[in-house]
Amino acid sequence: METLKSARKEDSGETGSDLSEQIKAATKENHVRAENTQLMLSYQKGQITLPQYKVLLCSLYEIYKALEEELDRNSSHPAVAPIYFPQELARLESIERDLEYFFGPNWRNQVIVPAATHRYEQRLRKIGKEKPELLVSHAYTRYLGDLSGGQVLGKITQKSLGLSSKEGLSFFSFPGVSSPNRFKQLYRSRMNSVELTEEARAAVLEEAVAAFELNIQVFDDLQKMLSITSETDQSNGHSADTRFSGYPILQFTVGLCVALATVGAGMYAM
Repeated sequence: METLKSARKEDSGETGSDLSEQIKAATKENHVRAENTQLMLSYQKGQITLPQYKVLLCSLYEIYKALEEELDRNSSHPAVAPIYFPQELARLESIERDLEYFFGPNWRNQVIVPAATHRYEQRLRKIGKEKPELLVSHAYTRYLGDLSGGQVLGKITQKSLGLSSKEGLSFFSFPGVSSPNRFKQLYRSRMNSVELTEEARAAVLEEAVAAFELNIQVFDDLQKMLSITSETDQSNGHSADTRFSGYPILQFTVGLCVALATVGAGMYAM
């Protein structure tokens, strides 16, 4: 069975002066931790459930909405322009199609996200306004993850949810990318061409670590949220999927940070 670890084999090598290599080295430990969160371990074992996937999509929607709006707004910034590939990589419309498939036409009124997702979103908005060069860290960890381990997870998701077609799985499809491996090479090359001062480079590396940590927090929050909801459902005699499909507008910010990432970022092979 394919795993996220096997998807990473192609990227072995010594750390050099290239920004992409430095980010990979700086985030190696965080990457392993992201892959070993409870939710991701269940995912890799093919134990993802429909309620889990639906709340995961909700978090991905909020995160990618913030990331892509900030990338669009800063598309001419010298650090962002080289890695700006909206036609090839943008995920927001794909996630919206998936949400409509699973929730129906009123999906926007049923979005559920934990507190950690809001923190991630707020971080993206803040750096988009104040330090756009740091968007490079988030774009790299998320998009190259989507093109690597995300392809493995797409197959797992389809099998786990018993989907007979690709409907509901648009997030994993990149029609504008004919070869993920070649595109990742191009993306790394473009990112490595970004001119940064030593101070700015250090900040980008630090932000990459922060991106993984934000993803880990989202995964942990979602796992706790699902556990709390499952316990409540069992005590009330309801099914978890019924509860999730019937929520009103709800941005889940329970005080204990009830308890995503990068499906799409920190946990993917880059």
